[in-house]
Amino acid sequence: MSIPKQLPNYLTVLRVILVPIFVIVLTVGISFPTVNVIAALVFLVTSLTDMLDGKLARKYNLVSDFGKIMDPLADKFMVFAALITLLVSEGFEHLRPVLLWATLIVILRELTVTSMRLVVSGKTNATGLAANILGKIKTVSQIVFIMTALLEPVIFGEIFTFASFLAEYSVLTYLTMAFMSVMTVWSGINYVVGYAKLMK
Repeated sequence: MSIPKQLPNYLTVLRVILVPIFVIVLTVGISFPTVNVIAALVFLVTSLTDMLDGKLARKYNLVSDFGKIMDPLADKFMVFAALITLLVSEGFEHLRPVLLWATLIVILRELTVTSMRLVVSGKTNATGLAANILGKIKTVSQIVFIMTALLEPVIFGEIFTFASFLAEYSVLTYLTMAFMSVMTVWSGINYVVGYAKLMK
């Protein structure tokens, strides 16, 4: 099957475009639960472009310099923007004390790993430390947390009211946030140790 050579790059650009749309949807004041559902759908499409562009680039050998630079930047832009928007949006005030620390962990991890990657890439071949299983689990855990934070109050507060205590106390949201934080730290340590060995 023949696909456009620039399709992975188009998907990356689409992801960058969808991020501010997500932010606008979640902050313009649309009534609950409509705002959560729309924001979740936009973020889901954004996340799917993240998974699809890299897969297409590798499968059909469409890796480009633009993709190498913009794909990881778009990923971070997507997650950073979503976490910060959740922090400042109405309806998520109860999450802020804990979410603030989780967001700081994510940002610090990404900045640290990205900085070390830039240093190492200029000194040696760091391809052996391309996204490993821990990094992939970390990314998935971040996506799952954001989707859970948006949809838990809708699903268990509006639809399945027999489990409304889940939405009332944000049980699943806190659990997925904890898992995201653990995987973020774990994968970050794994990368830092690996890069430190390469730097030596």
